[in-house]
Amino acid sequence: MHNFEHIIAERKGAVALITFNRPKVLNALCNAMIAELETVLALIEADPSLSVVVVTGNGKAFAAGADIKEMADKRFTEVFSTDIGGSRWQRLGSFRKPSIAAVAGYALGGGCELALMCDIILAADNAKFGQPEITIGTIPGWGGTQRLTRAIGKYKAMDLILTGRHLDAEEAERSGMVSRIVPLADLVPEALKLAEKIASLSSPIAMLAREAVDSAFETTLSEGLKAERRLFHASFATQDQKEGMVAFLEKRPPVFKNQ
Repeated sequence: MHNFEHIIAERKGAVALITFNRPKVLNALCNAMIAELETVLALIEADPSLSVVVVTGNGKAFAAGADIKEMADKRFTEVFSTDIGGSRWQRLGSFRKPSIAAVAGYALGGGCELALMCDIILAADNAKFGQPEITIGTIPGWGGTQRLTRAIGKYKAMDLILTGRHLDAEEAERSGMVSRIVPLADLVPEALKLAEKIASLSSPIAMLAREAVDSAFETTLSEGLKAERRLFHASFATQDQKEGMVAFLEKRPPVFKNQ
């Protein structure tokens, strides 16, 4: 794939692997890295041969937060007019294909928020999650107060956001934030294995499924049920639905063509 300064983007069959690559600063999220992430996500989204993205970090951290050097002296008018935390920073959250965060080490502040933008979070046994913004005089600004609360509930989220304390991998899994915990050495291979499984199925159906699940976070139950039903109906417009059901009746593996 393309060459970047702050991230590594690799093609693994139908899976794209994105690695944050600023290990000397624990992969702190600078403006240039966010711009590169936005660019590569657009390329992946436009490429029909890529079905799933895995996001991870290089070194001792997934991402230990935003690069504070870039924002420490900014005033309200600057952060407001440039919309820090806005659409560019939320690009992973609006990505239409399935996404997996493979988290080792620290996922703090903006790093935790990026992980929460993904559809699935796999955690290494050394993972640490947190929203410590209050300890530096601010609050989460990339969705932490919203996605974290939806993921683990109001009271656990308040505990983290108002104290800045960290969750280890086991507490994160108990809280429902993490899909599963794997040994550190197995993290990326397991994430790629999971991504390959998803990629082996129908890409348009996977996109419909994740849109339906997302609606559970964003609407009432009655509206979510309507959205689910419409998306279920829409699946019958695909060739993959026909192939999947015929293959089931014929007792053979389906051959999906992402159509």
